[in-house]
Amino acid sequence: MSNWTGLKKRQGLHPVPKRLSWIEPQHPQLSIVQQCALLQLNRSTYYYEPRPQLTHDDQRMMQQMDRIYTRHPYYGYRRIRQQLKRDGQVVNHKRIHRLMQVMGIQGLYPRPRTSIPAPNHAIYPYLLTNVHITQPNQVWGTDITYIPGTDTWYYLVAILDWYSRYVVSWQLSETMQTDFCIVAAQQALVRSTGYS
Repeated sequence: MSNWTGLKKRQGLHPVPKRLSWIEPQHPQLSIVQQCALLQLNRSTYYYEPRPQLTHDDQRMMQQMDRIYTRHPYYGYRRIRQQLKRDGQVVNHKRIHRLMQVMGIQGLYPRPRTSIPAPNHAIYPYLLTNVHITQPNQVWGTDITYIPGTDTWYYLVAILDWYSRYVVSWQLSETMQTDFCIVAAQQALVRSTGYS
């Protein structure tokens, strides 16, 4: 109970870790909720457990999983685990599932009712239905994908000419901000038309 004496004087003076150390989970009179309120702490701060950092072994496993997933994007965590087992890696399926969530990937398969649009969603026409592509720079396409680096994941945007299949422009970024896509589009315009 000595920690609670003169609490109002000390509250604003101590950082969050210090105030967290004052919480007594087995206190006979004050619940965790009451103690957090007295200390002006969110209860989530008390219960928060930081995510463990990815180990070198996790990163190596994620690179192997990415290679498998790139070849077989329809594989879920069970089939990726089976493939890893065939490759000599004995690993728990729960770990594969957790790492797939970290990577933001999942097996591709037909999901029910995916082609039904939302009622208020705008429907845009496909503008190339009757277009015959006969020359370079007539139609471009673009796509964004991610690629693994040694320490992080990178996003790659590429602009391709549909006639020649030539990569007109590309850019790498560590974030999914729009600026690297705009730079790629501007570079494509400069390279193909000379306009800046």
